[in-house]
Amino acid sequence: MGFFRRKKGQGTSLTRDESLDMVPVRHRDVSEQRPDGGDILLNYPLNPSPWLVSLAKRFPGGSPDGRIERKLQLDEMGTMVWELMDGERSARQIAEAFARKYQVQAREAETAVTQFLRELGRRGLIGIK
Repeated sequence: MGFFRRKKGQGTSLTRDESLDMVPVRHRDVSEQRPDGGDILLNYPLNPSPWLVSLAKRFPGGSPDGRIERKLQLDEMGTMVWELMDGERSARQIAEAFARKYQVQAREAETAVTQFLRELGRRGLIGIK
């Protein structure tokens, strides 16, 4: 049964340059904390399915409004990338700054930054414009 298979021609296929020229933007519902002035701790809401919300309300410690929050502790490099995401800089510019600070090859920095941005996007913490 081919109900869930992607049809040929669907989806977008970007070139490396096109993807590096995109600008990552922080999600407005993500809050950040800096315990002891160190690395950033991100708090972000999950959008669970309605049945999971009703289940969470029934357990002790569950949120009465069904809101579920997650936390993500960034390391030093993740904190640097998060701070550079101001809605103006492209992924390429962020990768260039990353390469300068950590003295790595440009291609290695691009790979590290894009993988990190992809993970943040998968979790719903950022968008792309």
